[in-house]
Amino acid sequence: MGSAAEMTEALTKLPLVYQPGTVFEYGLSFDVLGAVVEKITGKTLGGHLADTIWKPLKMNDTTFRLSDAQRARVAHPLPVNPIDGKPQRIPALDRPATFDCGGACAFGTMGDYVRFGQMLLNGGSLDGQQILSPAFVQLMTSNHLGAGIQNRVAAVEPHRDGYGFGLGVAVRLQPGLAAVPASPGEYSWNGANGTGFVVDPKEQLVVAFGTAAPGDIRKYYREQMQDLVYGALMPAAR
Repeated sequence: MGSAAEMTEALTKLPLVYQPGTVFEYGLSFDVLGAVVEKITGKTLGGHLADTIWKPLKMNDTTFRLSDAQRARVAHPLPVNPIDGKPQRIPALDRPATFDCGGACAFGTMGDYVRFGQMLLNGGSLDGQQILSPAFVQLMTSNHLGAGIQNRVAAVEPHRDGYGFGLGVAVRLQPGLAAVPASPGEYSWNGANGTGFVVDPKEQLVVAFGTAAPGDIRKYYREQMQDLVYGALMPAAR
């Protein structure tokens, strides 16, 4: 697709997989949302996010358009997938996106990602900057999959049994079922090629991790990361 408008035009010609409001299924909704933001603001998605989130949070290395200096610092995957021995690559590193796709086209550092997660944990603020309202953060990080919606979150991330979904993040609903430790209320999501973040309000914990792992091994890394972090937590002093 050459532009966000061309992408959305193509999607409108496809039939619905499910009726709206019946099933949670992973898809291109955030790419469409990015196109809507561009239409409303009159800016590129990257320009709008830079003005409203990235610059105020000092996320200085987060962008859709890498400079030459930034591109030299980008992590690349191993040439061969450790699981099956087949060649692997991340196409976005070889062929830059033609528009700012909201689903999986941004680049950034783990330091920037931690600042974003800490802002959410703080109720929308960081270093004196109020980025989002506390009410919106609460809405964003609450489960929106009611009893009448088929929950397929674990079909996307197999270790996420027992999670619902908010506005862009999976939300843990109970201590059990999931294959990783965390507190009810923890919210998180993972990137297509190995990145991820976890925010646990009960533990006052923010975790961001990045691996250049486009194959199935990224799922192993995700589970291991959460196991290691929670395994290292000590009880709070009384």
